[in-house]
Amino acid sequence: MVELCLSKQLKIIAELPTKESIIKLLSAIPDPEIPVINIFELGVLRNVELINGTCIVTITPTYSGCPAMKLIENQISAALKAEGINEVQIKMVYSPPWTTDWISDEAKEKLRQYGIAPPEKSTMDKGILLGKNKQPACPQCSSINTSMISQFGSTACKALYRCNNCKEPFDYFKCI
Repeated sequence: MVELCLSKQLKIIAELPTKESIIKLLSAIPDPEIPVINIFELGVLRNVELINGTCIVTITPTYSGCPAMKLIENQISAALKAEGINEVQIKMVYSPPWTTDWISDEAKEKLRQYGIAPPEKSTMDKGILLGKNKQPACPQCSSINTSMISQFGSTACKALYRCNNCKEPFDYFKCI
């Protein structure tokens, strides 16, 4: 009888969520605007804490007016509740502000394969402040013979470019 009781207690302890298991779960949530990468790869998912039975998830928007954040919050809550984690608190933090430096290298490669020119490290992309045009490499043919068509692409965080070699238009993920 004591062994059976102990066995049940160990099973319950083994099934308790961990920070790592929750991050893995939430890493299945794609960015609503760029579904080829998830919120962890994008750097929006900042932290997970388990405190007194409450799962606290910290997220940072890519920019303060990002329309995808409410959907991301809802998807986080739904994913956690589907796993039986009902006490959920989502903290939106703005400081430090999100930066494209938080996008993983793997995610940048996924962006390129998806047809979006990935951002360089933000500290490398200051020429625009000095009036220099950015010439990102075309994700289709890798040419840097590219031209900006519009400061804004399919979303506000991207600019629209055209490759002058292969003539294909593409989005460039702006460095922030």
